[in-house]
Amino acid sequence: MKGYTKPLIVIFLVLLADQLVKTWVKTHMYIQQEFHIIGKWFIIHFTENNGMAFGMEFGGEFGKLALSLFRIAAVAGIGYGLHYLIKHKYHRGLILNVALIFSGALGNIIDSVFYGKIYGYESWFHGRVVDMFYFPIAEGHFPTWFPIWGGEEFVFFRPVFNLADAAISVGVILILIFQKNYFKEDVKDEVSINSEIVED
Repeated sequence: MKGYTKPLIVIFLVLLADQLVKTWVKTHMYIQQEFHIIGKWFIIHFTENNGMAFGMEFGGEFGKLALSLFRIAAVAGIGYGLHYLIKHKYHRGLILNVALIFSGALGNIIDSVFYGKIYGYESWFHGRVVDMFYFPIAEGHFPTWFPIWGGEEFVFFRPVFNLADAAISVGVILILIFQKNYFKEDVKDEVSINSEIVED
C-alpha cells in the first residue's frame, strides 16, 4: 500500500465533501432556488443537468445512458492510470492531481448512476448531476460592434458547477501548469574523450 495512502485520502475527502454538499442541496432546496453567500458574486444555486461537467449535455434517453457508460469506462481508465503512476513512482504532485481528477469524475458518476433511483425520478444510469456553485463575477452587455454577440448580455462566470467539477478542473489545470516538473527526464552527462582521463 506504500504510495497509495495520500491519493486514497484525497479521493475519499473529495468524494465525501462532494456527496455531502449534493445531498444537502438535494434535500433542502428546490430546483432554481438560490442563496446569496457574497452579494451577487457567490451564489448557491440549485440546478441539475443530464450531461457532462458545467451543464453540457447529450440528448435523449440513449445519449444519457451512453454518457453514463462512457463516464464509467473513463473513470476505470483514470483509475488504472493512477495505479500505474503510483506503481512506477511518478512525481507525487502528478499522482495527487490525477487523484483529484479521478475523485471528481467518480463523484459525478455516483449522481448519474444512483440518484435517479435513490430519489425516485428515473431508472439506474439515468440520474441527473446536482450542481450548486455559481459565480457571476461580472455582468454586462457586449459592445454593439462586437462580432456575433454584439449587444447581447454576458455573464462571467456563467456555468453552475459542483465540487466534483472543481476537483477535475483543479487537477487538470495544475498538471498543465507544472507539467515540466512532472514529466522532466534526468539528463545524463554525455561522455566524451575530453571529459575523462584516458589511460594506456
